[in-house]
Amino acid sequence: MYKDNSTIEQRGCYYLTFNVVECIDIFTRPVFKQIIVESLNYFIERKGLIVYGWCLMTNHLHLVAQAREGFNLAVMITEFKKFTTKIILEDIDAEPEVRRNWIMKKFREAGGSLRLINRFQVWQTENHAVHIDLKNSDTLTEQINFIHSDPVRDRIVALPEDYLYSSARDHTGIKGLVNIHMPQRDESQFILRHITSYNRISGIQ
Repeated sequence: MYKDNSTIEQRGCYYLTFNVVECIDIFTRPVFKQIIVESLNYFIERKGLIVYGWCLMTNHLHLVAQAREGFNLAVMITEFKKFTTKIILEDIDAEPEVRRNWIMKKFREAGGSLRLINRFQVWQTENHAVHIDLKNSDTLTEQINFIHSDPVRDRIVALPEDYLYSSARDHTGIKGLVNIHMPQRDESQFILRHITSYNRISGIQ
């Protein structure tokens, strides 16, 4: 069951989805993808974010994450959206004129519908937060595998680890772009034992 920010536990682990307003494909250009990568690393290093898994698609971001002790995940989500919105709007001038004007119009309309005066809205307000019990390795693994298989389902890549903008590479022993928190050794062995399930979810025969 989805939870909004007001019901997110301060240090609970959640499967989160951040959608761009009107599903605009803003993350088709490397510059905008890099904004998310660097922002995630900044929040991991400086803001107390723990990321177990992530996947950035053209118009949404999936995370399996929680907050470190002394930090609040709900507050962090709000700050992350504001932080990335500011940088995206600053860099959007690099877009070709027609697309830039169209994107800014959509962001302006989204902000207006929320009565955000003189502001633009890049992300939808919903986070589609689903709580994950870290004591249940099955659930944690299934959620991570599910987000890794998103590019496979969309036929962007054949294998999850071939997709650069996710943590699938980290989970196969290749350093990825974001400094994620890997499961403990016993959890890692659990993931390896469930590789068949992973392939099935990913659509790999």
